[in-house]
Amino acid sequence: MTIPHRFIGIDVSKAHLDIYDDGTVKSERIANSKDAVAGALTGWPSAGLRVIFEATGSYDRVLRAALEAAGIAYVRVNPARVRDFARATGALAKTDAIDARLLASMGRALVLAPSQAADPLREKLARLHRRRDQLVAMRADEKKRLSLAEDDDVRASIATHIAWIDAEVRRLQRSIDGLVAGSAELAGLRKRLQTAPGVGPVTALTLIALMPELGQRSGKTIAALAGLAPFNNDSGAFRGQRHIRGGRRRVRQALYMAALAAIRKVPRLAMHYRNVVARSGHAKVGIIAVARKLLVALNAMVRTSQPFAI
Repeated sequence: MTIPHRFIGIDVSKAHLDIYDDGTVKSERIANSKDAVAGALTGWPSAGLRVIFEATGSYDRVLRAALEAAGIAYVRVNPARVRDFARATGALAKTDAIDARLLASMGRALVLAPSQAADPLREKLARLHRRRDQLVAMRADEKKRLSLAEDDDVRASIATHIAWIDAEVRRLQRSIDGLVAGSAELAGLRKRLQTAPGVGPVTALTLIALMPELGQRSGKTIAALAGLAPFNNDSGAFRGQRHIRGGRRRVRQALYMAALAAIRKVPRLAMHYRNVVARSGHAKVGIIAVARKLLVALNAMVRTSQPFAI
């Protein structure tokens, strides 16, 4: 494995990229466009270089594609982790150029594993899934408004909008199902995940679209990515209550609902739930514990290509 000796930090925004190269000790700003990024990467070596930037959703897509095409390793860092690093180093000032330098320093100071190259099919699936979620949330809001509306014209308008959303959700679902069916890998993964009690079509799709690391990380790491790993709150003789935090909220929501069904269907998960509730005194803590256990089991299923075992 090549050990990086040069780190480049990039602060990503919608309009531009601020780049700091700790090898040349130079900063520059370029447009966040395909041509500008390709030009900036000219001359960058594919070996001995590590590029660090915050995960910014769609804004870093052009940068990621260019780095992957050039064979340059990069790390997409959770923004919360960058803020923690800034506080730890006493960095109080904040500009885009300073943030780029901070990211390069973070890459040099910490051991950061390179990010996995994006899968275009999964990225498209994730975009469709997010849009479907947006429409489902919008529909729920409109149904609340419909229940409160008194004016006939307003009710008719809301009902028309709900009907449009219903049709659009069905259209998106057909596109999602078509993408999955067209990939033997994703179709097999979806089928395998659904062998687990409580994991229906929507939960399986949520995991496929939003948790591409499933089966490739340890159980502890995958639980932390989903925000289902409890963190200690201890100091000296004090032992505080452990809490979950961070992670992927939509994945956690899907697993929470799956856990409710799994508790009813799987005796050993039901026992685990009762034991946790007895210790903690909180039903929600028990459900979260089962959701975490279910996710760890799903992670092992994907890694070993085996169905769920009761």
